[in-house]
Amino acid sequence: MSENATEVLVGGAVLAAAVGFFFYAGQITGFNSGNSGNYPLTASFRSADGIGVGTDVRLAGVRVGSVLSLDLNPETFRADVDFSVSEGIEVPDDTQAVIASEGLLGGNFLELVPGGSPFNLASGDEVYETQSAVSLTTLILRAVGGATGGGQ
Repeated sequence: MSENATEVLVGGAVLAAAVGFFFYAGQITGFNSGNSGNYPLTASFRSADGIGVGTDVRLAGVRVGSVLSLDLNPETFRADVDFSVSEGIEVPDDTQAVIASEGLLGGNFLELVPGGSPFNLASGDEVYETQSAVSLTTLILRAVGGATGGGQ
């Protein structure tokens, strides 16, 4: 009888830990049912390397939204990004969207750099000023190429 009770208690503890893990993972990733409390914006990038659906959108280092979709525009050959911003955050209409990196080994995120305009973006508006991610490989190749061929 005590062996069955022990198995039930251990099984219950494992189940509770699993439920707690899934709840914690949902909170960290910002998973919610629906898009309540957010409004959508769009931006078009020459290259959207390093970001995907669910990538953080940050303003001053604080997470204010996430990337909703990422598609190739067949007419402009640019990456069209749809993202959300928290309802209480008013973003000026001259804001710049930048694909930034957390560091050499960190992931990328979409950073909003607000401008000084007194007018704000509304739901569904487009951020026109964009900057794609800087490729570390390209920078290294430029430095090596410049060092070997620049002196002659």
